[in-house]
Amino acid sequence: MEINNKTIDFTNSEIAFKNKTNSQLKEAYLLFKVMNNPFMVKIGKNLVRFAFSIHFPIDGIIRNTIYKFFVGGQTIDDCSKTVEKLSQRNVHTILDFAAEGEQEDKLFDNVCNEVLKTIDYAKANTKTPFSVFKITGIARFDLLVKVSANEELTKEETQEYERVYKRVESIFKKGYELGVPVLVDAEETWIQPVLDTLFLEFMQKYNKEKAIVQNTYQMYCHKSINSLKAHHQIALENGVKFGLKIVRGAYMEKERLRAKEMGYPSPIQPDKASTDKDFNTIIHYLVNNVDTIDFMVATHNEESTDLLARLIKEKNLPLNHSSIYFAQLYGMSDHITFNLADKGYNVAKYVPYGAVKTMMPYLFRRAEENSSVKGQTSRELRLIEQEIKRRKGK
Repeated sequence: MEINNKTIDFTNSEIAFKNKTNSQLKEAYLLFKVMNNPFMVKIGKNLVRFAFSIHFPIDGIIRNTIYKFFVGGQTIDDCSKTVEKLSQRNVHTILDFAAEGEQEDKLFDNVCNEVLKTIDYAKANTKTPFSVFKITGIARFDLLVKVSANEELTKEETQEYERVYKRVESIFKKGYELGVPVLVDAEETWIQPVLDTLFLEFMQKYNKEKAIVQNTYQMYCHKSINSLKAHHQIALENGVKFGLKIVRGAYMEKERLRAKEMGYPSPIQPDKASTDKDFNTIIHYLVNNVDTIDFMVATHNEESTDLLARLIKEKNLPLNHSSIYFAQLYGMSDHITFNLADKGYNVAKYVPYGAVKTMMPYLFRRAEENSSVKGQTSRELRLIEQEIKRRKGK
């Protein structure tokens, strides 16, 4: 039965927080309360950076606060309990070794090897149907900028890029050999061209029978709809399966600032309404082309989530259609994830893992995202409060 004309009742806090004890709920409430204050987030971020710079033993504090809410653990094995717990609620896991921003080949190779391990794990465990990586985890950012801009590389840079290429190919090849789809996270627009080039090349090589290579499209970029449709057309012309994930986007402030400083038109939509419009428009396109596209809608937006859930029903598709996935980040929007899973839809949690210091760029983004996205943290707080009151009233 639909509630408030919605396909899914996202207000059901009992289902959303079923796995949390009373003490865990209270801890979550305090954490989101802090993240609801942009000033506190900024102060906390600066303090953490300072603590690391002077080697102050802050790991334990972080591990027992923000880290445990948004991170699965330090290793794949550490995440096994989280994977099992989510599976018991009919939620899949995408293990994400969230290292990024390194500068040395040795570290890039380490990240690449860790991604390969997640593919092995996914092959052996149906509860983790995807692998994922960021190209900035296995390649130097400034090199990607030069390649994307078609600038001439030095001999050393050419050799460096050849090593990057081999890392990317080893990941997709492993996914192909084991039948595990590999999601490639989107990046800043000025390094996205090299990523799209690699995606299109390896899509045509490895997606002949299954969408192994899957790109990500950030719908806050006004060109994303056209790019996605053009890439779909290339897949159709080459007789391969198209795989992708859509997100709203992660680098808005940085994108606008760079465009302003360098004097080129901003690649970002003029406002949130435009982003929402394109995001929901492309959901219709994806559902209408589900026979040739495997896709994941990764969002914390209730309206977009409900739109996809409704379209699946209207098209008389199985709720757990193998080509359609919803996804949210671990530690966020449990009211969306678990209420979808309760109804039988395919839904996954992105579960990042890594050492505390390695995870800090990721955790800073989560804190800033929660403090800047209008209503995000307030909504989380409201639902936690609702569940605490519900339990007290029993």
